[in-house]
Amino acid sequence: MAGTICALLDATVLYPASLRDLLMRLTTSNLFQARWSNDIHEEWIRSVLCDRPDLTAAQLHSVRDAMDLHAEDCLVTGSEHLIASLSLPDQDDRHVLAAAIPVRTLSLPTTSRIFHPKPLPRITLRHGTPMCSCAILLI
Repeated sequence: MAGTICALLDATVLYPASLRDLLMRLTTSNLFQARWSNDIHEEWIRSVLCDRPDLTAAQLHSVRDAMDLHAEDCLVTGSEHLIASLSLPDQDDRHVLAAAIPVRTLSLPTTSRIFHPKPLPRITLRHGTPMCSCAILLI
């Protein structure tokens, strides 16, 4: 059974391999329940491929598949219909907030400062460095 803390992980905390590995170790140890969507996967993979030409899409898709396999109930689906009703300074990030709503996310650790939505019940947005985001999950 996954930990009682449910956190939707933004691409900004999944992008660094070391932090992604740490978060996966924590979720597979049942210290919290990690959630993400296919759109979030696509975002971090696209960013890594842009910055790391030595890696291939196939390699990162293998990482994605392993994450989906080993993190219990991690993949958020069916929230796409919420995207159009949300407003954020960066409209391209609405998919993250939309994915957080139906799964009753308790935390959305991110390094992005663009998340300033109107207050939503059940969601606490946490900003900071990746390691601060990880520490928040442990509190």
